[in-house]
Amino acid sequence: MEHLPIFLNVKGRRTLVVGSGVTAARKADLLLRAGSDVTIVSPEIGEELSQLRASYEFTHKSSALAAEDLQGCLVVFACSGDDAVNQRLCKFAADAGIMVNVADNTENCDFTMPAVVDRTPLLIAISTGGSSPLLTRMLKARFETTIPAAYGRLAEFAGSYRDRIKAMVPDLTRRRRFWESMISGPVAEHLFSSQVEEADLLMENLLDEAAKEGDQPPDGEVYLVGTGPGDPDLLTFRALRLMQQADVVLYDRLIGEGILNLVRRDAERIYVGKLTNDHSVPQEEIGNMLIRLARQGKRVLRLKGGDPFVFGRGGEEIEALSENGVTFQVIPGVTAAVGCASYSGIPLTHRDHAQGCMFVTGHEKDGKLNLNWKSLIQPRQTVVVYMGLSSMAAITKGFIANGADPATPAAVIENGTRAGQRVITGTLESLSEQTAVAGIKSPALIIIGGVVTLRDKLSWFANKTREQRNIANGPG
Repeated sequence: MEHLPIFLNVKGRRTLVVGSGVTAARKADLLLRAGSDVTIVSPEIGEELSQLRASYEFTHKSSALAAEDLQGCLVVFACSGDDAVNQRLCKFAADAGIMVNVADNTENCDFTMPAVVDRTPLLIAISTGGSSPLLTRMLKARFETTIPAAYGRLAEFAGSYRDRIKAMVPDLTRRRRFWESMISGPVAEHLFSSQVEEADLLMENLLDEAAKEGDQPPDGEVYLVGTGPGDPDLLTFRALRLMQQADVVLYDRLIGEGILNLVRRDAERIYVGKLTNDHSVPQEEIGNMLIRLARQGKRVLRLKGGDPFVFGRGGEEIEALSENGVTFQVIPGVTAAVGCASYSGIPLTHRDHAQGCMFVTGHEKDGKLNLNWKSLIQPRQTVVVYMGLSSMAAITKGFIANGADPATPAAVIENGTRAGQRVITGTLESLSEQTAVAGIKSPALIIIGGVVTLRDKLSWFANKTREQRNIANGPG
């Protein structure tokens, strides 16, 4: 994140806009709508600013810009068509310790102005930090068409009850759940259809129920959410919804920052990460932690890379929850084999190469691989090995020693679906050495079988699709 997003209270505060064109008028319009005491410095008032005067009052100074013009200003805006004037304002602002925004010149800006979707008192600000104004405008247009004006009415209605509810429901967790039921329930629906009196009645009913519940602790619940192999775009809608509801989240190192950023900002975060031969939090303790937190009335989010039921030990966790009477939900995710293969241009099945696919884990136990080689080494079958990087040499040698052709195509995928994805292709005979030379690190997935030969033909399409998706999602 390159900029700190904030909403600045300028009501009654002095601000300065230097310039008289369309850009100056747009900045002045936002400032005036927010209640700022605006001064315009320009030889003359342009047509756009003249139109503003019909609705707002502001000060106009026609003489040259001077340092004293900035006195008492909270922020200033350089919107002149004359670069020399803008530079002079920047110098005055720097000397006075006042933040400045320079139109169409992000390098000289202390702050940038976002595009705004106005549903007062609800405001949505959109910014790419000046790197892609077109993308900003496109996203603004989408929000304008998908965020009903009634959301502003809902925000205003909620604000009118805020102090009363805070006093009636002192427990923070209960209060948060009260608001969630109000905002996503019948009260909101009646407000959306302008039935304000009916919404008030329903709100009073909710308040009566909250008063009856008193200080009784809320019910807790556990969400086991599969996050996929790393790309946040692979999350399900249900996963996103529960990630925004959770009070506390347990996560490990396979959960990327992009996914963690989608969790509710004020949720407590507990790291329970695991490395090979270094289990920082034992599995049993994780299960006990889920139970303990849920019994405290919290909604506990357990984030798991890939899918919870594919080498994610989700079965063990829900077994413990069930035995202790804790309510839970399991939300499936795109398992690593499917996600990594797709992003690498390697289909797991293909009518000319493989009619079946087998998933196995490459973990060694007591220094030995416990794999059923006979079932793995079958014609026209793809084998995907999870968590097999540290035992790569033993895996490839085991295949060959048990009758597999040393020339069988094989691949290793590092950071599959993520920005740093790398794919190494070779054979059972060469892959271990290639992986070591390339310095491949975990998380990595191994794919063995004839389907690997299709990568050269299909990887261009996979990469092109990923580029298009990145463009659609915008920079950063």
